[in-house]
Amino acid sequence: MKFTPYNIKTQEFSKSVRGYDKEEVQAFLESLSNEFEELQSENAKLKLEVENYKKQIEEFRKIEKNLQNTLLNAQESTSKTVESAKKQTSLMLKEAELKAVQIVEKAKKQADSIKNAVTHLKEEKKLVISRLKAIINTQSSILQMTTESFENNESPKVIDSKIHKKEKTDINVDEFLEKLL
Repeated sequence: MKFTPYNIKTQEFSKSVRGYDKEEVQAFLESLSNEFEELQSENAKLKLEVENYKKQIEEFRKIEKNLQNTLLNAQESTSKTVESAKKQTSLMLKEAELKAVQIVEKAKKQADSIKNAVTHLKEEKKLVISRLKAIINTQSSILQMTTESFENNESPKVIDSKIHKKEKTDINVDEFLEKLL
């Protein structure tokens, strides 16, 4: 039998000769009924709370699952982003290294070209200096012969022939230049 506050209040007992005090039993049943009613009310209230908490727990579980999925997606995305950044960095480094090698090679070529140009210019300088020395020596010899011839009172034809003879014995500047080139 299921007890309800109403059943407790209306409960009738059989009469006996030496039974309990009716008023005392009624007061006890009334008190018991009130307390039972409060317990039932509290129990119903707690059941509602339990249901609400179960619903909240279910919602929290859904939220938790969504958060876990979001976290996993974020981790995967982060991993992919980090991996992509590493690949891009590696690619950029390789490109930079390649450009650096190209720049160094270009600089080496330019340096070699400049060295060759400087060497060529030094050779040309030596050639010009040697030409000038030869010209100066020739002119000096001619001048010296001319002054000697004038001092000896020789004729211009004799001077000319001496100069031509002297040129043959001296260094031929044209031959010298051809040999250098």
